[in-house]
Amino acid sequence: MDKKQSRLRRARQTRIKIAAQKAVRLSVHRSNCHIYAQLWSGCGTKVLASASTAEATVRQQVPNGGNVAAAQIVGKLIAERAKSQGIEQVAFDRSGFQYHGRVKALAEAAREGGLKF
Repeated sequence: MDKKQSRLRRARQTRIKIAAQKAVRLSVHRSNCHIYAQLWSGCGTKVLASASTAEATVRQQVPNGGNVAAAQIVGKLIAERAKSQGIEQVAFDRSGFQYHGRVKALAEAAREGGLKF
């Protein structure tokens, strides 16, 4: 089993546990150049809000989307969008990535923005 398959296996197990809770899910995906965050409904069929470093407003603030500073901006942005829809409590889905670096920065910024994990 290679690194990607291991990550996907971890992600699948996390999503199974979150689906059983019927909680709104804050899903994070990272690539080398960007980081993406999405809020999924409790049933898991609808995206309620999203934010990423690929958006024009974020690219104006940070030219490089693959660093911790960009992840913090995306975390604050997704928290603002969640609050505007009345969402305060979420389940954090790190998609099998380590809770370290950009993923951790996004999570902490979302917490500072008012989301509760």
